[in-house]
Amino acid sequence: MRSDVVVVAQPERLPHIECRGALAARHTEPDTVHLVSAAATPLGGDVIAIRIVVEPGARLRLRSAAATVALPGADTIDSYACWQIEVCGELDLDPEPTIVAANARHASELTVGLGDSARLRIRERVQIGRTGEREGFWSGAMRADVAGVPLLRHRVELGPSSVADDALGTPLACVSELRYPEPAADAAGITLALAAGGSLSTWQGQRLYS
Repeated sequence: MRSDVVVVAQPERLPHIECRGALAARHTEPDTVHLVSAAATPLGGDVIAIRIVVEPGARLRLRSAAATVALPGADTIDSYACWQIEVCGELDLDPEPTIVAANARHASELTVGLGDSARLRIRERVQIGRTGEREGFWSGAMRADVAGVPLLRHRVELGPSSVADDALGTPLACVSELRYPEPAADAAGITLALAAGGSLSTWQGQRLYS
């Protein structure tokens, strides 16, 4: 199944929302939208495509109502999520964690384009396995530019057969947080300043913290 969500934030108006498939979106405050599952997704074979546009002078807080659980499908264990993000105003994107259950394989890709006056916070949290599970695999890539100038190229893998899988241990959880233009002062893990402004904070471990 393919699910498509489009959210466009404009100044002094409720965000415009378009949805199709197993993922919906709802206004919960004047500048806040929550993603809501209308059916089980992502299952193996599913593709989720989310486009976010924040126009100049607009502010958007995007959340999710519950964790996203990636499960294997009947014919394939692979599922995908693609985010296309354009920000000229202010965006705070902080969904609930993605849980990669059983032996599912889930790939996430975020492409972010920022205007000169953009303000941004994106936090992504991922856990391999429910209680007692550790067979899943997740890969995440983030590409961010400011006015066409590269800001960040970032990629993480988790789970067995990932680049971090070795005899010393395999991280099963991670938190990544991108801030722009000011660097984070309160994010988890290690925070690295970016050459074009802002920062990337990363944390890895066995289980997500509360």
